[in-house]
Amino acid sequence: MKPADVFNQPPPLVDYNLFEADAPLREALEREGAGWAHDWVSELGRLAGTEEAIAWGFQANSNPPQLRTHDRFGNRIDEVEFHPAWHRLMEVAVGHGLHALPWREPRPGAHTARAAGFYVWSQVEGGHGCPVSMTYAAVPALRKQPNLAAEWEPLITTLDYDPGLRPHEAKRGVLFGMAMTEKQGGSDVRANTTRATPTAGGEYQLTGHKWFCSAPMCDAFLVLAQAPGGLSCFLLPRVLPDGTRNAFHIQRLKDKLGNRSNASSEIELDGAIAWLVGEEGKGVRTIIEMVNHTRLDCIIGSASLMRQAVAQATHHAAHRSAFGRLLTDQPLMLNVLADLAIESEATTILMMRLAGALDRAADGEEARFRRLALAVSKYWACKRAIPLVSEALECLGGNGYVEESIMPRLYREAPLNSTWEGSGNVNALDVLRAMVREPESVTAFIDEVEAARGTDSRLDRSVVELKKELSNGAAVEAGARRVVEHLAMTLEGSLLVRYGDPAVADAFCASRLGGDWGHSFGTLPQGLELASIVQRHRPPA
Repeated sequence: MKPADVFNQPPPLVDYNLFEADAPLREALEREGAGWAHDWVSELGRLAGTEEAIAWGFQANSNPPQLRTHDRFGNRIDEVEFHPAWHRLMEVAVGHGLHALPWREPRPGAHTARAAGFYVWSQVEGGHGCPVSMTYAAVPALRKQPNLAAEWEPLITTLDYDPGLRPHEAKRGVLFGMAMTEKQGGSDVRANTTRATPTAGGEYQLTGHKWFCSAPMCDAFLVLAQAPGGLSCFLLPRVLPDGTRNAFHIQRLKDKLGNRSNASSEIELDGAIAWLVGEEGKGVRTIIEMVNHTRLDCIIGSASLMRQAVAQATHHAAHRSAFGRLLTDQPLMLNVLADLAIESEATTILMMRLAGALDRAADGEEARFRRLALAVSKYWACKRAIPLVSEALECLGGNGYVEESIMPRLYREAPLNSTWEGSGNVNALDVLRAMVREPESVTAFIDEVEAARGTDSRLDRSVVELKKELSNGAAVEAGARRVVEHLAMTLEGSLLVRYGDPAVADAFCASRLGGDWGHSFGTLPQGLELASIVQRHRPPA
């Protein structure tokens, strides 16, 4: 054998269909009423598995965006330049309607179909999902101001990706962002100091700063600012109708842990022109639906990261030998892989159930369930992605720690969704708020988890304990995280028992609900059927 000969290395995980290889996703698409979108999501899955698309993800992250504040003559231009790979990723996302499908095709299952597509395509590269998500989420808030919605929504819902700063009337399609966070306030947006001064023409002039403004090359932003009537929501375009650039000045781009393909910026507004959305003083109420939709996308993004990490780990273990056997045939590695797969399947089913609830929002019971379940899931699913990706990286050993594998990128990306759109504490407190202000949401949640009553004794006990915990007033602030964890795992257990693979459901209930589990992945109890779980989640050879 020559020194340069390569053996005992897995083949590249490439040229496979990410959707068709994902049984929990396929099953949930049908179950939640979006079977009509099978071919559409499958096409995205095929594209996501191509060598070309995978290369776009690596290229976009290796060549982060660059800020140009001025042109060579000293004129302020405030532009961000992206690598061509970013634009290819955006073309696919927008061209397939991931930014607007439910608004383009308001049919049963549209949010579910869009969730599946977003989950599949985000596995190629997570950063470009930020402007896609914000554009999707802006529409419900924008509809609070019908005249602005009539003007902008037709451009939001096109399938044309049309980058560049021009008046929106001259564009084939537009993207939206949002700017809420300020230095002194963070999640406490009511502490914002940006001022909104009415003008004689009916617009407002916004003056202040925003500490986090992602994707600053979007065409327009929903911004919170203090108007005479209180904190209000405004539509702020980058370019004004007369073609001049709005006073939206990018101070610098954030040097982030991950999400490197996406530009996150600090901006100053110096009398920038904006239009009121909704009522003065009702800014939080106006923009909250946008936040709810982006929170759903955080859950979808975390599920996507988990799935890609599990795919990489199970693929590697199926082709790598150590100590005379394939890794996947070794009992301890099998336990680790199965545990990761169980967590991934639970999260996938959870995110699709939430998307289905959004599709059925006209049903009061579904809307009440979603109110509590969304905050519970945002807290739990986004946190679970972090240790899962870390353990999956370890399954690849040193190979997983080098940048040529996708694992370091997934690892850096994993904490993002838990931090953005409300950190863990913010979402845990939101759960408590819903329980106090909207007790009917608790009833709807309990009805959901009790739908599996009598199917698994461990789940039944968890529901009984949960109801006792809630009735005893245990949901106090200092213990909020424990309550939310109990809510989340009971909901996942109920969904798995009803809809998941039987072996997965059994293992989940034994470990997460039955108490026979350690403190890290790979500590499932003995006697479970683990090989079939790993096989279910492993991409095709």
